[in-house]
Amino acid sequence: MIRENAWNRYNEDDLSKLEALSADYIDFLSEGKTERECTDLLVEMAESKGYRNLDDVIKSGDTLKKGDKVYAVNMGKALMILNIGEDIVNRGMNILGGHIDSPRLDLKQNPLTEKTEYAYFDTHYYGGIKKDGTKVKIAIGEKEDDPVFFISDLLIHLAKDQIQKKANEVIEGEALDVIIGSRPLKDEEKDPVKSNILRILKETYGIEENDFISAELEVVPAGRAREAGFDRSMIFGYGHDDRCCSYPSAIAVFDSPDVQTTACGLFVDKEEIGSVGATGMESRFFENTMREVLDRMGIYSELNLARCLRNCRMLSSDVDAAYDPLYADRFDRDNASLMGYGLVFCKYTGSGGKGGSNDANAEYLAKLRKVMDDNNVAYQTAELGAVDKGGGGTIAYILSLYGMEVIDSGIAVLSMHAPWETISKADLYEAYKGYKAFLTL
Repeated sequence: MIRENAWNRYNEDDLSKLEALSADYIDFLSEGKTERECTDLLVEMAESKGYRNLDDVIKSGDTLKKGDKVYAVNMGKALMILNIGEDIVNRGMNILGGHIDSPRLDLKQNPLTEKTEYAYFDTHYYGGIKKDGTKVKIAIGEKEDDPVFFISDLLIHLAKDQIQKKANEVIEGEALDVIIGSRPLKDEEKDPVKSNILRILKETYGIEENDFISAELEVVPAGRAREAGFDRSMIFGYGHDDRCCSYPSAIAVFDSPDVQTTACGLFVDKEEIGSVGATGMESRFFENTMREVLDRMGIYSELNLARCLRNCRMLSSDVDAAYDPLYADRFDRDNASLMGYGLVFCKYTGSGGKGGSNDANAEYLAKLRKVMDDNNVAYQTAELGAVDKGGGGTIAYILSLYGMEVIDSGIAVLSMHAPWETISKADLYEAYKGYKAFLTL
């Protein structure tokens, strides 16, 4: 069970492909900081490669057949892409499924406040504003001349009581207010700083204070993702969880147009809060989209749908916690994922005694081992931390309810759920290779 660092495998051609993929991913991660932005970027990529919107296919009355490429969007925050292969009912599909939401702060519906001549946005930890049915896209802080916003912190000299709290209580949720201004509006007596902010919002974006009721604004770290390390071997940025898996999954599907078995890329919202809601994996978006696809193929029935979903194979493309020697007691070193050692397979996640886990079949893992070995993919197996030290979940268990084969498979992330996370370029490259190999099953 000797594991090899993937960097030791590469020739000059491999390194050139690795760096090209990494550069494209850095652009994607920098430009796609919300699930809406990620969906827009993936749709743009799909359309540039000849994919048709499934809604347009349905409206036109066109049929679908082997070789056709379509995509479907769910409320602007989730996406499904399909390369249709042979006998979709009996062969099923090869599904690469990840999530495109990440931990962040959301603005409350009545967020704008003033306290002692500071203007704040009130947040709820976990954008686009709709006004009279018109969508206004807002992205502030990414251009060099854009303003940025921040959350204040208490200096150590005054934090005697604060540092005695438990870690999860040091900064309470209601204290995560974002400072957005401090300049008062001249001759305004009531809330002059807030009034000045409202003036700016009106002049710049044409929105009023009550428009926040129908807003969906997210507070995320500003700035581009960056290469990390003197050797530039890593990528440092916000939102690797789970865009570092979703991006190579999408590229693998785009790069595999002529598949025998239907290839499916599934990119969903709300995983970080339990995959709930109309855009999460627990919604019927995936299932209903497949109904429409089978109908356009002229083979729809509930029995055919059930057979199709049962015969699928899926990689739940989600990240794993990379082994961190500074916190070694949180991991079982022999069963932890290592940065630079390739694509990670997690047979089970969950917590404690595999609670809430999808536990993949050994036979399925054997098939995956073979296809990875046959395609020279560097891979490793891991658990999410030592037993009884934590755990986590993904969308894997939801898809397994259809009876399909599912396993978690993704990239090792250092400092997961921190504002800035880190991955290895080698792992990104091996994930792409592994996902593309999987689509040949």
